[in-house]
Amino acid sequence: MDNSRPPTPDSAPPQDLWSSILDSVSTSRSIPSKQVLILGQPSSGKSTIASALLQKPIADDAKDEQQRIDFALGYDFANVRDDADEDTLARLSVYTVPSSASSYTSLLPHFLPPRPSLPHTLVVIVLDWTKPWTFVEELEAWLQWVETWAKGDGSRELEITREENRERLQSHIQHYAEPSTNPVPAATSTLSSTLLPLGPGTLTHNAAGVPIVVVCSKADLIDEASDNTPVGGMVKGKGGEWEERTDGIMQVLRTICLKYGASLLYTTPLPATLQTLRQYALHLLFMPPAPSPGLEVQAPVRNIFPFNQKPNTLDRDHILVPAGWDSWGKIGVLRDGFDAKLWNEAWERDLEADGSSNEPGAKAVYSSFVPDMGPKPTPLPAFNNPIPEQAFLARHYDENAKKTDRDPRGAFKNPGEVSAGIVGPLGSSSFSLPNVERALSEMESSMGLAGVSAAAGSRIGQRPPAVSARSGGLGGASPPTSAGRVPTSPTPGLGATSPATGQSQHEVLQNFFQSLLNTKDRTGATPARSATPRINGTSPPTAAPNGNADEEN
Repeated sequence: MDNSRPPTPDSAPPQDLWSSILDSVSTSRSIPSKQVLILGQPSSGKSTIASALLQKPIADDAKDEQQRIDFALGYDFANVRDDADEDTLARLSVYTVPSSASSYTSLLPHFLPPRPSLPHTLVVIVLDWTKPWTFVEELEAWLQWVETWAKGDGSRELEITREENRERLQSHIQHYAEPSTNPVPAATSTLSSTLLPLGPGTLTHNAAGVPIVVVCSKADLIDEASDNTPVGGMVKGKGGEWEERTDGIMQVLRTICLKYGASLLYTTPLPATLQTLRQYALHLLFMPPAPSPGLEVQAPVRNIFPFNQKPNTLDRDHILVPAGWDSWGKIGVLRDGFDAKLWNEAWERDLEADGSSNEPGAKAVYSSFVPDMGPKPTPLPAFNNPIPEQAFLARHYDENAKKTDRDPRGAFKNPGEVSAGIVGPLGSSSFSLPNVERALSEMESSMGLAGVSAAAGSRIGQRPPAVSARSGGLGGASPPTSAGRVPTSPTPGLGATSPATGQSQHEVLQNFFQSLLNTKDRTGATPARSATPRINGTSPPTAAPNGNADEEN
């Protein structure tokens, strides 16, 4: 007889008991993952801050910011251990964005989706103290991007995460207490359900409650007044103006950080300031959740990374303004004449998309307070728009067509209007062959063959033959040239009439052509008598048929 009973449903063991035990142990011992998102412009000191957060040395290729090549999105991670360096408390991932260009920032939602990343993400905005005139503009661009990233797709799950995250940040700001060396009394060690409301201008933005730390890097260069340092060029040395401007910049930054529940830190290459940044970043990453609303008193949740640094607003290279400590009253105490409310309203005008207000925004007011002293690019020369080639030629063609004196073809169209020059054309009658032929025919009919033969012997520029001493002429003259020699080319004189012969240029040219015709057509004729000018009113000797000169009686 079988006395066994089937087990009841309550006593039935799970089917996979060992796997459930392992899952429960792994869940209780799992290492939390946190991430830090570093935002900043190129060469602002992001690599130094990333290495300080991860406690890793800077790579050799990343030391020179001018030669370093940034990736589209930088990433690195490290394990966070306890003080004894025994247990791993968390895994810290650091993402670095090269610049605020949309081509880089659009990649972040794929690596850091807002819904699972909001409770475990800290945003660090890096500003470069060597370019203080860019602070407000860069802050506005980065803070608006954080708001857009935290909105995500607007799903219901994301809205719940955003509300929980904002309650956590608001609780952290309201319960902030300045660190003290005295132990905290037991009566005040519990959290009260009654909290003071937030001050004016505190956490008015940042609806998702993202922890934000604004880091002003290279704060050691604030005191530099050399010409190579832009800050020194801005303030022109130390003194009242130097302190007024640096304090004014700090007041503006604190006012903006107060609106977003953000913190403000100044860092230098010294390890002390970088270590302070790392401790405060871990403190914000492990911020406890907000207590549940109720009337009963709840015990505070201990932060595994406490932060015991006191706020500092006096040392310009060790500025520390934690979230929850600052207020408009403390900002105004630093320097008289600063109105935090006016700057708060100016910031709101910048965020308005319609731009209906005529009042200047925060960026415009800040640019007048801190002018841009950065290097200006060389201005480009004025754009030269040349006239198209065909339009240029058509315009000048029309002008030359209206003015005949400017048309070079006019000399050939109206040759009679061209005057004789020294080396240029001698006129229409000089080059008109019919005129020359007509003149030759007239001379042949009037003078006869002997006269034509005598005229053919003339030469332009030929020296007259010598006159014998008996007639009072010049001696030692060469005999006249014979008709068989090729006549020389005429050389035009400076005037219209040859001073040697008393003949005009037209007559000289006609005689020259006559000599050419006589030489060619009458090769067997008697050599022509040279036509020479008279000397002292007497006729020069003529050449005899045998080539000898006749003597006078």
